[in-house]
Amino acid sequence: MITGLGAAFFYLFAFVAVASAFMVIAARNPVHSVLYLILTFFNAAALFVLTGAEFLGMILLVVYIGAVAVLFLFVVMMLDIDFASMKRGALEYAPIGAIVGVVLAGELLIVLAGSAFTIERPAETALPTPDPAVRHNTAALGDILYTDYIFFFQIAGIVLLVAMIGAIVLTLRPQRPHVKRQEVGAQVARTPETAIEVVDVETGKGI
Repeated sequence: MITGLGAAFFYLFAFVAVASAFMVIAARNPVHSVLYLILTFFNAAALFVLTGAEFLGMILLVVYIGAVAVLFLFVVMMLDIDFASMKRGALEYAPIGAIVGVVLAGELLIVLAGSAFTIERPAETALPTPDPAVRHNTAALGDILYTDYIFFFQIAGIVLLVAMIGAIVLTLRPQRPHVKRQEVGAQVARTPETAIEVVDVETGKGI
């Protein structure tokens, strides 16, 4: 239970996280949306630290802000996507979005109503986190991650690698106009005859 000053910081970070998450979908500029997404990740990481899950908070900063959000930002800036044409048919999906919103609101109401009932936890239930004096939270997560879930961890790394390569391939697509590219073969094959042009300039006249 977070009380006192911790509760004040919790509500502060939660309010900023919700507000910046709303601005992610409300901002007209896609670059601004990515920047608001980074702000949301920062506040979510602070909430994890307040609740004692400092490992998840640091992972959120390193992975999502340091890699995923920056990747989104570079993709948005380099692909030069016409977002105005993409948003023209957004109103057609408004009824579906409204239905999803109503379902999510109903689920939240069920959760809030269920919190009013007291559920007794059995005495033999294990704690979600180990005792910090005996075993640190990060060390315990590392033991499980690199033993029981090592294959899933490697698969997640491969998926991220494929996503990075896909973003690079999309950026280097050859059909983009007005983009100068380096042609290594043509540069190596150049000769003095093709690289140098001798111009006979008449006296008193420029080129």
